[in-house]
Amino acid sequence: MAEENEKKGIVTFADIREVQPDLSIWKGDITRLKVGAIVNAANSGMTGCYQPCHNCIDNCIHTYAGIQLRNYCNHMMIKQRHEEPTGQAKITPAFNLPCDHVIHTVGPIVQGKLTKEHERLLISCYESCLRIADENEVKSIAFCCISTGVFMFPNKRAAELAVQTVKQYKEKTKSEIKVIFDVFKEEDERLYKQLLR
Repeated sequence: MAEENEKKGIVTFADIREVQPDLSIWKGDITRLKVGAIVNAANSGMTGCYQPCHNCIDNCIHTYAGIQLRNYCNHMMIKQRHEEPTGQAKITPAFNLPCDHVIHTVGPIVQGKLTKEHERLLISCYESCLRIADENEVKSIAFCCISTGVFMFPNKRAAELAVQTVKQYKEKTKSEIKVIFDVFKEEDERLYKQLLR
């Protein structure tokens, strides 16, 4: 699997231009990034997507990390004895991926109208990921667009909250962590560019 990852081409932090101090945008496959940690938008079971061949980030990350990641997450969840709450984060090794760690977070699922509670939970996802990264001395983190796919959080509001939360966290904690907003869709790339220009 590590060879598969090499073939896709590894992207290092030096290949990505900062748009603001410590903040970058990169459009592409998050599993190619050789950074401290990449963020996985997980489900509450935390052991990867349950739909075979589903085109979600959870599936991609588990596929390219290899079966070891699923096993590791499975042991972690057996010990925990309950589903992962929304808005929290867990850190694991990255196994066959070029990054050092994977940080898994369960984003809010939006059915119907977006509420303040959805927003609070999404903010909590970003804060929890940053906190656990700092606790583990992770120097750089790549965030996917948490909850915007099948969890249906509106893209524009999600991007606004992501940027605002990261900036506030860095200001408040004086954290020097470098942050990449990894986007897959052109719409998200445009939104982040507007927010960070």
